[in-house]
Amino acid sequence: MANLGTTELIIILVIVFLLFGVGRVSKIAGELGSGIRAFQEGLRGGETEDIKDNSEDKPSTDTT
Repeated sequence: MANLGTTELIIILVIVFLLFGVGRVSKIAGELGSGIRAFQEGLRGGETEDIKDNSEDKPSTDTT
């Protein structure tokens, strides 16, 4: 696998922005992030939903 330096990565990003535009790139990044999040939740088997539900049931013990 080729090692990419900082200069090469910057050049690749500039080309991607020129081809797709900043708005489209940010939309693709958001969709990719939500897809990865959904994939991780699927691997955990909905474990995160149980944790969120349990944390909402407990009263806050913040004393500050």
